[in-house]
Amino acid sequence: MKVLVIGSGAREHALCRSLSLDSDVTALHCAPGNAGIAEVAELHQVDALDGGAVAALALELGADLVVVGPEAPLVAGVADAVREAGIPVFGPSAEAARIEGSKAFAKDVMAGAGVPTARSYVCTNAEEVAEALDAFGAPYVVKDDGLAAGKGVVVTDDLDAAKAHAAACERVVIEEFLDGPEVSLFAITDGETVLPLQPAQDFKRALNGDEGPNTGGMGAYSPLPWADPKLADEVLETVLQPTVDEMRRRGTPFSGLLYAGLAITSRGVRVIEFNARFGDPETQVVLARLKTPLAGVLLAAAVGTLGDLPPLRWRDEAAVTVVVASHNYPDTPRTGDPITGLDEIAAVDAPHAYVLHAGTRRVGDDVVSAGGRVLSVTATGQDLTQARERAYTAVARIGLDGSQHRTDIAAKAAAEAAEQGAQGA
Repeated sequence: MKVLVIGSGAREHALCRSLSLDSDVTALHCAPGNAGIAEVAELHQVDALDGGAVAALALELGADLVVVGPEAPLVAGVADAVREAGIPVFGPSAEAARIEGSKAFAKDVMAGAGVPTARSYVCTNAEEVAEALDAFGAPYVVKDDGLAAGKGVVVTDDLDAAKAHAAACERVVIEEFLDGPEVSLFAITDGETVLPLQPAQDFKRALNGDEGPNTGGMGAYSPLPWADPKLADEVLETVLQPTVDEMRRRGTPFSGLLYAGLAITSRGVRVIEFNARFGDPETQVVLARLKTPLAGVLLAAAVGTLGDLPPLRWRDEAAVTVVVASHNYPDTPRTGDPITGLDEIAAVDAPHAYVLHAGTRRVGDDVVSAGGRVLSVTATGQDLTQARERAYTAVARIGLDGSQHRTDIAAKAAAEAAEQGAQGA
């Protein structure tokens, strides 16, 4: 089949990489793409938020499947325009994508579906904000109701900082703080059947030890050796299937990728948020472990035949991804700096470690930085310890002036898994 992927980040590079390895994919296109995606797909210039332009490109290319990567085009209705053109598309309608586009809408869906989540208030003025913050107490959790590229949430003990974040947003959701580790669980759905993928954990804070400001994500790993092996089954039963059923009941069926951000609290699993697309950087590690060819699964979700597929197959390997970010990220990042070491990683570390491009572009013979998160260095190994070693060995080969990365991605989980293994032996 001919596949067109929409987007330009490391998530889209991960999708394109998996699709390029699928023998059923005869032609792979990406719009607008980046310097790394250009190595596995043919790039096209398009306004990713213009549904008519995306649909016209898909028709021109004779695409059999369109995969919409980022949230903004989904919320803008790009998937609707492609569907109306008669082309199968992996991604929810604009109406269904509101589950990410509005935190308040998501809370309403969760209430209707009986999904366990944090208690919350929707606030539109300073008085309501003050009352809600007082009701819950510290730590304060303040979420911009709309899309904010993963940076719309503030968790703080500082009441003034919480109020300042709320004041900067038109509408906010203020909710109780959920204790316990966080887990990302993706599910592919056609609106009825729900296929959970393997869980992952990402690292939102910019600095080691979960310090510093919130980012779009500085790294991730999978599997989670500390999590209950039945976690995915439990979340399917209590969260994912009820949510998909509720969306269908409301007349806004959700097909595509439903992403549940979860807290494993002392009182059980609670939903922190839903997203309407693959998460970045978790996609990088989840797809690294998926053995089932990707294109057929995405097409089945797009055309409503997911229930006919055999169970997904997974590699036993662990995967770790480390994000290399540009100088000054997550504030105003510096761009245009040349990147070195990419050819060396391809020559020396492949196939166990490889680089997925996020904010890059090609200038002549050089690849230069073009965003805040620049690269996702991804590696697999027989366990998290080996995957970490391979990822950080590859990171060390990269030259990017002023760049930054966390050095503790998956460190705690790897140490715990090694200890468990030693005790088991």
